[in-house]
Amino acid sequence: MGNSVHKKKGVDMFKYTFSNELLYQKVCGINDSRLKQLEESLQVEIIPRGNSLLIGGGKENVEKALDFFQNLSKNYEKRPDKLEFDSFDLNYLMKSSDKESSEWSPSEKILTSFRGKNIFPRTTNQEKYTQSLMENMISFAIGPAGTGKTFLAVAVACRLLQAGEIERIVLTRPAVEAGESLGFLPGDMIQKVDPYLRPIYDALYECIGYEKTQELLSINKIEIAPIAFMRGRTLSHSFIILDEAQNCTNAQLKMFLTRLGKNSRMSVSGDVTQVDLTQSNSGLAKIVGLFKKTPQIGVVEFQKEDISRHPLVEIIVKKFETL
Repeated sequence: MGNSVHKKKGVDMFKYTFSNELLYQKVCGINDSRLKQLEESLQVEIIPRGNSLLIGGGKENVEKALDFFQNLSKNYEKRPDKLEFDSFDLNYLMKSSDKESSEWSPSEKILTSFRGKNIFPRTTNQEKYTQSLMENMISFAIGPAGTGKTFLAVAVACRLLQAGEIERIVLTRPAVEAGESLGFLPGDMIQKVDPYLRPIYDALYECIGYEKTQELLSINKIEIAPIAFMRGRTLSHSFIILDEAQNCTNAQLKMFLTRLGKNSRMSVSGDVTQVDLTQSNSGLAKIVGLFKKTPQIGVVEFQKEDISRHPLVEIIVKKFETL
């Protein structure tokens, strides 16, 4: 660990200097707001000095903190997404500091959004799912809310559509209400289904923008296909996204999966802890178990550590697990 460089009230403080000023700023946060979280996680005292951090505490904790910042610096330098690196990435690497994933960084971007922002997978499981979507005919993703299941599927679908590898994106989900009755919905079939597809629309707007989404909808390059209306169809040259699949029965999933046509890919995602049917009617967990280790079918199970929404979402998920 080396010699201490400073003493504060009799406590030895050890110095770690960042060679990258931008990373140092990201670690500290605005008005050093992130340092308190780092202190709590690493169980050390941290004092910012220039481009350095003075670290004090128990010998073992200080060594662990110094190793963490050293590994963080190495990880940051090899990342292709330096500009997008934020508090989520810092927290994820901090939580996985004792795991193999602490050495992970995204291998390549998925897409450049209409705003010019590069979209990358944020965790090891997100990268596994992205690779599965690119390589397999069917990809299953199960896990808690906020882990990027829907967004990643939409981003990969937009990438393949832009590259000309598919001709259209087909969006579907079961029209099951989350614990409340919405009553009669006016309009045509698409207007009736639209409220159920808002998360997918939000992802499309983030990736390609509102105007491009509306344009592709108007020329049927993006198609809304309620799952109840898919029987008898063969979907070729398409990327088909089934969201909220935990609300599908075995029969519905069988019908959906057998729509797969030539040069098509399917994404099937859901959270088995948020079933709005009776648990016995939900078919997702059974179907995922059935197709594990099947050629050309990928299965990725997301964990709480993959939640990339507001940090409070992970806490909420953990709290509800105790009920």
